[in-house]
Amino acid sequence: MTHCSTRFHRKVNDTLDPHRIQRAVDRVFPEDAMTFAIRTLTSWTGYAETPLIDLPDISRRLGIARIGYKDEASRFGLGSFKALGGAYAVSRVLERDNLGTESDPQNFTVISATAGNHGRSVAWGAQRVGCRCIILVHPGVSLDRRDAIAAYGAEIREVPGTYDDSVDEAFRLAAENGWTVVSDTSRQGYEDIPSLVMHGYGVMIEEAITQWGDEPPTHVFVQVGVGGLAAAVLQGLWRRWANTGVRFVCVEPAAADCFFQSVEQGSSVKIEGELATMMVCLACGEMSSRAWEVLSAGATDAIRIDDMAAAQAMRLLAGDGVERTPVIAGESGAAGLAALVVAAGHPELASGLGLTPDSRVLLSGSEGALDPSLFRTIVGWDPDLATA
Repeated sequence: MTHCSTRFHRKVNDTLDPHRIQRAVDRVFPEDAMTFAIRTLTSWTGYAETPLIDLPDISRRLGIARIGYKDEASRFGLGSFKALGGAYAVSRVLERDNLGTESDPQNFTVISATAGNHGRSVAWGAQRVGCRCIILVHPGVSLDRRDAIAAYGAEIREVPGTYDDSVDEAFRLAAENGWTVVSDTSRQGYEDIPSLVMHGYGVMIEEAITQWGDEPPTHVFVQVGVGGLAAAVLQGLWRRWANTGVRFVCVEPAAADCFFQSVEQGSSVKIEGELATMMVCLACGEMSSRAWEVLSAGATDAIRIDDMAAAQAMRLLAGDGVERTPVIAGESGAAGLAALVVAAGHPELASGLGLTPDSRVLLSGSEGALDPSLFRTIVGWDPDLATA
């Protein structure tokens, strides 16, 4: 398949500029802000490290030395890494405005758009501090995901169109009603709160670095979406393993490839269309501006995958005939492994990424089975059976 590389893989940076990366990391992820976020989140009731799971059976199947999968399915009981971001931003916004001491947080409203996981975190954060929460969803967000958000007391409203349309509507309603948008997507004039969200994500990569061990990974595959998670992971890796030659691979659905297309154009672009993919938490048409600043400087590669690849990765993690404890991943959570499987199966692409039998790959398992109905359809059994 000689055209596989150009269709699914694009180089982001042939040569990395350490000074450019350091400037972007320091601007978007100041060390004092990261220290504060980590100290705050690790002090919350219910905090516990999520596991880094080695997957020797899949490593052998793909012909590489090691795969470490950072499994976020248990994070604060919310089922994804997003628990670290939206809730942290809500708490910081209320602290900033002195709410809960000089005024009543019940008179304060936060609003956000979501494909599922970010909205769940914002709703949980609002419940923690006692303020009102409105979450906007687009038609592609499943009933399971909506119900999980509503369980934390949020008001759910559907907005026609795509995720990006619901983001625009959140800003419109906030301006009209005096509400505060807690989004993971930065845009011109709106950067502080999305930065807080990304700072919260830093907890995940700090844990993973410690759990991984001294010898750095050769490759890191991370889902993009609007880019907040990928940028947070990149900054952590840069501060720990700068100049060690780690390949940083950004993964997107082929139907929602705003980072891939931005790389092609040389600047962040917004893509149009339905963005139709089952990886709904990655179905984003525009990069967060702050995330683009970091990823365009420090990422090495971009890969597009289709829904079939994500489904295959979910089944691989769940066991697929292997005798080990199943790893329960949602469709977006399995995307990094999906890209690795695609790459390992195409010699030209594997060569382009520098994958060899000695490769050590860190993956972000960003979510558990937060759409149980879809998980049952793809894997063939109920995700609750894994812990029964």
